[in-house]
Amino acid sequence: MTSNTAATMFADGFSAVRTYAKTTAEDLGKLTPGILKTEVLAGLTVALALVPEAVAFAFVAGVNPLVGLYAAFIVGLVTACIGGRPGMISGATGALAVVMVELVSSHGVEYLFATVVLMGILQLIAGALRWGKFIRMVPYPVMLGFVNGLAIVIGLAQLEQFKIPTADGGHEWMTGSQLVITLGLVALTMLIIWGLPKITKAIPAPLAGIGIVAAIVIGFGIDVPRVGDMASIEGGLPPFHIPEVPFNLETLRIILPYAVILAAIGLIESLLTLNLVGEIKGEKGGASQECAAQGVANVITGFFGGMGGCAMIGQSMINVKSGGLRRISGIAAALFLLSFILFASGPIEQIPLAALVGVMFMVVLGTFAWKSLQILARVPKSDALVIIIVTVVTVMEDLAVAVLVGVIVSALVFAWKQATKMHIAAIEEDEDGKLYRVEGPLFFGSVESFMDLFDPKGDPDKVIIDFGSARVADHSGLAAIDALAQKYATEGKDLRLRHLSPDCQRLLTTAGQLIEPAEDDPQYGVATDYGVRIGRTDTGH
Repeated sequence: MTSNTAATMFADGFSAVRTYAKTTAEDLGKLTPGILKTEVLAGLTVALALVPEAVAFAFVAGVNPLVGLYAAFIVGLVTACIGGRPGMISGATGALAVVMVELVSSHGVEYLFATVVLMGILQLIAGALRWGKFIRMVPYPVMLGFVNGLAIVIGLAQLEQFKIPTADGGHEWMTGSQLVITLGLVALTMLIIWGLPKITKAIPAPLAGIGIVAAIVIGFGIDVPRVGDMASIEGGLPPFHIPEVPFNLETLRIILPYAVILAAIGLIESLLTLNLVGEIKGEKGGASQECAAQGVANVITGFFGGMGGCAMIGQSMINVKSGGLRRISGIAAALFLLSFILFASGPIEQIPLAALVGVMFMVVLGTFAWKSLQILARVPKSDALVIIIVTVVTVMEDLAVAVLVGVIVSALVFAWKQATKMHIAAIEEDEDGKLYRVEGPLFFGSVESFMDLFDPKGDPDKVIIDFGSARVADHSGLAAIDALAQKYATEGKDLRLRHLSPDCQRLLTTAGQLIEPAEDDPQYGVATDYGVRIGRTDTGH
C-alpha cells in the first residue's frame, strides 16, 4: 500500500468518525421523553422477534442456540452504535447459517469462530477500500426482486413454527384443534398490528400484539408451542474466547473460502437493506461505513463465541415501522436481548410462537413490493424478467447468487440494447468521395455492428467517417477503428476520421495519422488504461 493510499484511507476514516460523532450528537440533542420511549419500545419489539430467529438460525448452522443469541447481541450492538444507517438491525441470519452448516459439520464450531473473525477482517478491508459504493451498480429491478424474494423467504421460514416434535426426535405438521388455535392466534396478532395504529400510536403495534396474545395464552393456559419449546435461552455473558484451531496455512486454506462467501453475502444483504431503509427514511450514503461496522462486529463476535451476522431486513422493517429511527432503538434491542439471556429467560420462553409468527407475517406483507406485480406488464420485458429471476433465485438458492445473476442479466441486456444503437445517421456522396455520419456508442458490444456499416471494397477512393454523434467507450471500440483503417489501407483507399476526442486521437495507432483535428472535437475520456496503446505497450508519457 502506498503512503498516499494510506493517507487517503486515514483521512477518510477520520472524516467518517467526525461525521458520525456530529450526527450522533445531533440525534441526542433532539431526544425528548416521547422519542426515547418510542425508541426503547421499538427496541424491545425487535428483541422479542430476534429470539426465535437467532435460535432457529443456530439450529440451521448446527450450533448451540446461545451461539446464535450471542451473535445477535454483539453484531446488533456494534452495528447499532457505528453502522451506516441508524434504525437498521443486524444479527444472525439464515443466509449466513446455510453456508456455515457444512463447515461446522466437517470441522467443528471452533473453525466457525475463526472463520467469522476472518470474515470480519475481509469486511473491514472492504470498508477501508470504500467498496460499499459499488452497491449503486445494483439496478432497481434487482432491488425489487431482492425485496420480493427475501419477503417470501421470511414467510416460508415461519412455516417451520407450525411443526411439532415427535417421539422419534423428528417433526410433524400440526393438525386438529392445535393448528386451528395457532392460526387463530397468528391472525389475532396480525389484526392487532393492523388495527391498533388506527386507535393509538402510544405503543408499537407489534409489541402490543405480542403482549396481548401472550397474555391470553398464558392466562388461559392454551397449549400451543412457545419460545421455550425451541430451546432454553438462559445463559451468561458471552466469554472472550480465542478460537481453538491450529494457526497455520492449512487452517487458512479451510476457512478462507467460507470467509469470503460469508463476507460477500453479509455485505450484499447489509448494503441492500441499507438502501431499503434509506428509501423509507429519505437518507443516502453510509455504505462504506456499514461495511466497516459489519467487519468490526464480526471480528468481535468471533472472539466471543458468536456465529457472525449481518443486517436483517425483517427486523429492520419491524424497527423502523415501530418508530425506531435512531441508534437508540438498535442499542436497546441488543441490550434487551442480553437481559433476556441473563435475567428473563423464563418469561420470554413462555411467549407463544404464534404471536411472533404473526409479527413476521406482517413484515412479509409490508416488505413485499406489491407494486412490482402491477408494473410487470408495463415495464420493459427485460426488467420484468430480471425481477422474476432475482425473486426466484433468492428463494431457491441464496441472496448473493440472486443479486449476482440479476446484475449480470441486467448488464447483458443493457449492453445488447446499446449495441443496437450504433448506426449510420447519414451518408453523403459526391465526386470528391463518401462521407459517413455514424451515431451511437462504440464499445465491445457494438463492434460487429460498426464494422458491418462500411464497405471498404465498394467505397470510392476517398472516405470520411464523422464521429460527431458517436462516442468511443472502450478499448474494443478503439481496436475496431484501427481494424477498419487497416482494411481501407489494404484496399488502397484514403480514409479520414473526424470529430474523435483528443483521448481517442492519442490512443489510436494505425488510424492515428488519419484523424483530421478540429476545434469542435468532442471532449471525453475512453475507459481504457492510458498506459496501454492498441497494438503495443507505450512506456513514454
